[in-house]
Amino acid sequence: MSRRPDILDEFTAEHRAVEELLARIEAAGPGQPSEPSPTPATTPATTGTAGATDETGAARAPAEAPEAAPGPGSAGSEAPPGLPDEPVGLLTDLLFSHCAAEEEHLFPVVQHDVPDGGALVFQCIHDHLAIGQYLADLQALPPGDPTSGTLLNGLTELLRRHLATEERQLYPAARKALPPGARAALAERLRATREEVARNLGGASPDGVSASG
Repeated sequence: MSRRPDILDEFTAEHRAVEELLARIEAAGPGQPSEPSPTPATTPATTGTAGATDETGAARAPAEAPEAAPGPGSAGSEAPPGLPDEPVGLLTDLLFSHCAAEEEHLFPVVQHDVPDGGALVFQCIHDHLAIGQYLADLQALPPGDPTSGTLLNGLTELLRRHLATEERQLYPAARKALPPGARAALAERLRATREEVARNLGGASPDGVSASG
């Protein structure tokens, strides 16, 4: 029987979903409708920020990291005017879910258990805040504003750099420092949190992307 995805598998799957949405937005161009595509199997968004507990229940929070601001976008926010509505809205929701989940479930453990984990977490939270600012700026633009293309290009560049940083530095360091059982336990906690959110929302459509199918 194949193993269930661990916490790093879950977040890597969400990275691939972000890249797919970026490709759709780039293909459509500002203001152009995009072809709808099937939404990947998903799990509910989490709403936490850095400050989760580890497997022993001890509280952990990045000591040196900047104070976490609201996640990039919100599940109920509208897509920025003048941009392809469907993929931008999906991207906003996915980034909100993904960033919040990393801050709640992964970053505290990296801060505590990974050598130089505090510096890695600091950089990633800084990127999360910048991503949120790009999304807020895009949403504030009036329809047809030519600035939207420039902002979207900046967001795309930031996202690709951020995903690469996490996959080349943060995730390998976490995989090396955390035993398989710990990573699996974090994934179970993530899935349980998202399932609880879905129940509380009365079965509303989730925002996260699951690596398990």
